[in-house]
Amino acid sequence: MSEQPFDKATAIVLLNEILETELAGVVRYTHYALMVFGHNRIPITSWLRGEATTCLEHANQAGELVTHFGDHPSLKIGALLETHKHGINDILLESLEAEKAGLILYKNLLELVRDRSVLLEEYARRMIAEEETHLGEVNKMLRKPGELTQFAT
Repeated sequence: MSEQPFDKATAIVLLNEILETELAGVVRYTHYALMVFGHNRIPITSWLRGEATTCLEHANQAGELVTHFGDHPSLKIGALLETHKHGINDILLESLEAEKAGLILYKNLLELVRDRSVLLEEYARRMIAEEETHLGEVNKMLRKPGELTQFAT
C-alpha cells in the first residue's frame, strides 16, 4: 500500500483541537469529582478522577503527534460550561455531550488521513474505539438497574 499525501496543516489543526478538548475534559472531570456528595461519593469521585487522567493521557498523545509532525501544540483549553448542575445524572449527561463532541473530532481526523497516514489512521481508530467504549459506559450508568435499552440522548 502506498500512502497518498494528506493535508498536514488540517491534521495539525484537528490534533490541536483534540488536545484542547481533552484538556477541557481534565478540568471538567476534576471539577465534577470535587462536586460529588452523598453516600456513593468515593466510587464516583474515583471514576471521575480516572476519567480526568484518561483525558490528560489523550491530550498528551495528541500533543506528541503535533510535535511529531513539526508543529507547535496549542496552549488553549476547549470550551468549559458551568451549568451549576452537580447531580450525578446531570454530570453524566454533560459528560455524554462532551464526549460525543470529542468523538466527532477523532472521526474527522480519521476521514482526513484514511489511506494516507498509517500512524494517524491507527491513532484515530484507537481513539474512536476508546471514546465509543466510554460513551457506552456512561450510557449504561444513566440507565435504571435492569434496563437493557440504551438511554435516549
